[in-house]
Amino acid sequence: MSVWYTAVLCRVLLGFVFAASAFAKLRRRAAFAGFTKGLAAMRVVPERGLRELAGVVAVTEAVVPVLLLAPGTARLGLGLAVLLLSAFTLAVGVVLRRGTVASCPCFGAAQAPFGVRHVVRNTVLTGVAAAGLATVGGGASGQGSGVLLAVLAGAVLATLVIRLDDLVALFRLSG
Repeated sequence: MSVWYTAVLCRVLLGFVFAASAFAKLRRRAAFAGFTKGLAAMRVVPERGLRELAGVVAVTEAVVPVLLLAPGTARLGLGLAVLLLSAFTLAVGVVLRRGTVASCPCFGAAQAPFGVRHVVRNTVLTGVAAAGLATVGGGASGQGSGVLLAVLAGAVLATLVIRLDDLVALFRLSG
């Protein structure tokens, strides 16, 4: 039964992360323009078609949480999350390797330049999506208190992921 709870935790964590990211990009035209500008600054894709790519990324991010909601589509949502997160990790890795100074307002206003922490974050999230894929559909459904704990843990972890740059900045100021 713990396999089932793992799948729930993974689905909730990724659902919140992707929902927050999509919302941050799609909530206003200025937010979408900021995301597109951030993609351009990364210089990992050609300028031509950049706006369209930004739209595909944002809409795909919005689709992932919807797919994660239903058990019948959760596997597809987790697979899509693995693909997106792998692409994000690769793109940030290329940016860092080239020494390009770029940032992404992925979750809203934060404009922290890409760093190793972003590669680590995306790699961990890719692992979470892979763990979700490995456990989704496994075992019987869980008990109420265990499900609640898995949902709460997923939500708390998602909040930490979403606010990562703010947390890093906070600890830099206090140190």
